[in-house]
Amino acid sequence: MKQSVSLIVAGIAALMNTLVAAHAEERVISTKSGGQVDFQIDGNGPVILMIASLGRGASDFDDLSNRLVASGFTAVRPQPRGIGKSTGPTNGVTLHDLAADVAAVIESLGAKPVIAIGHAFGQRVGRTLASDRPDLVRAMIMVAAGGKAPLKPGAQEALAGSFRLDQPIEKRMQDVKFAFFAPGNDANVWREGWYPDVSKVQMSALRATPVEGWWNAGSTTPLLVIQGLQDAVAPPANGHMMKDEMGDRVELVDIDGAGHAMLPEQPEAIASAIVNFSRKLPSKTPKQ
Repeated sequence: MKQSVSLIVAGIAALMNTLVAAHAEERVISTKSGGQVDFQIDGNGPVILMIASLGRGASDFDDLSNRLVASGFTAVRPQPRGIGKSTGPTNGVTLHDLAADVAAVIESLGAKPVIAIGHAFGQRVGRTLASDRPDLVRAMIMVAAGGKAPLKPGAQEALAGSFRLDQPIEKRMQDVKFAFFAPGNDANVWREGWYPDVSKVQMSALRATPVEGWWNAGSTTPLLVIQGLQDAVAPPANGHMMKDEMGDRVELVDIDGAGHAMLPEQPEAIASAIVNFSRKLPSKTPKQ
């Protein structure tokens, strides 16, 4: 009975997200790599651009987009290479190439600096963008920010298992729950939406890019770190490292009852932290 209720709730959430997406305008732009980026834009106000997690699409941000638009922001959700209509080279790719895709989206909007949000793997792309093109990033928000602190034992294996679509769904969902969700949270909201081939390209790009090239996210860009206290893949120690290293540049928000998925686990708390941080930002981007 409990699982049935969970599936019904997940279905209602998916329907609401579909309705949100229906209000957004879809655009496709060409990139210097010879590919293209498919993205959705909705709302009026300061632009907040969202970069999706490893092997997952922009639809993970549908609920957050709705909340941000309701709070007076413009939400922009680009699809990663290999999802939707987004394309691009898949061999010899680095995080700098993936960040260039995002830069092309911002340039298509007028090249004014935006607030960038990256979820999990997406925050690595976002921090690379802030390092490579600080002129385009007004602030960087990192949701589930990993990079240096070791994963919880068993999390790496569970992360890999989440993308094994050939294994029984029960086993795969055990992996999804262990890697991405805090104890007691419903992992069924992430039964779908996995792109193994995309994740392989992204992991290759990550391995090809030294962490020193993106860790600092530029030199003066304001940073917000939102992290789940039960995150097995990006333990909270990562955010505290950033705070220790970069001081006042970093605002740190710890959220209890959240793992690596975070967005479907604590949507209200995450949206509130983002809106509060974004409204405090200066109107002009500091010189890099």
